[in-house]
Amino acid sequence: MIDLSTGIFLFFAGMLGGALNAVAGGGSFVAFPALLFTGVPPIPANATNTVSLWVGVGASARAYRRHLNISRRVLAPLLAVSVIGGLTGALVLIKTPAHTFLRTLPWLMLGATCLFTFGKHLTRMLAVEVAQEPSSAAIAGACLFELFVAVYGGYFGGGMGIMTLAMLATLGMSDINAMNALKVTLGGAINGVATVTFIATRIIYWPQGVIMTAGAIFGGYMSAHYAQQLPQAWIRAFVILTGLAMSIYFFLKAYA
Repeated sequence: MIDLSTGIFLFFAGMLGGALNAVAGGGSFVAFPALLFTGVPPIPANATNTVSLWVGVGASARAYRRHLNISRRVLAPLLAVSVIGGLTGALVLIKTPAHTFLRTLPWLMLGATCLFTFGKHLTRMLAVEVAQEPSSAAIAGACLFELFVAVYGGYFGGGMGIMTLAMLATLGMSDINAMNALKVTLGGAINGVATVTFIATRIIYWPQGVIMTAGAIFGGYMSAHYAQQLPQAWIRAFVILTGLAMSIYFFLKAYA
């Protein structure tokens, strides 16, 4: 049973996480630690957070649907490896001992924070001029990259969107709306198969998850109207500082 103060805290954490994901990304840096702070064990907290992410990605996918004009020759193999990788990552998470995950967590948080911080530079460095229709070799390389992204996403997921954008840049994509459309589609497949896996294995904490998901939906909706009026630099700085603070906290918790 969740008391009122815990419920309010989770709702607002979900609301902030949903708002961040809608305008800048990095919502996991808020939502995941909030679940831990309210007593949810690390692995179920990660699984419960994934459910909220999946709902948010689904909402984003509807907004970007008209920009998804990529050919089936590219989309089909990327979706296939996303499902395979997402399932693999979720199964690895379930089989990971809690103490091992706790020692891995600060490195994952720090890596995700660095990806968020330097992601734009990474995508610019990887962007190459290619033909309008990528070659078979380029698609194969992208699928290999996406398989790694999907396994990571099914296991943890923080910074997954930046990694996907970097992969799409290697295909020569430059239209940010088209890239975001494909990013949320692939992310939906990864988080979707991970969510089904977590539901089947019964590790999701539903009372906390429902409250946080409701907050994420509300935060994502409200941010579409108001949060974009804030300077993007402020939002990015908040996400980066939060990620660094959470990384330091979990390093101390795991290794002190």
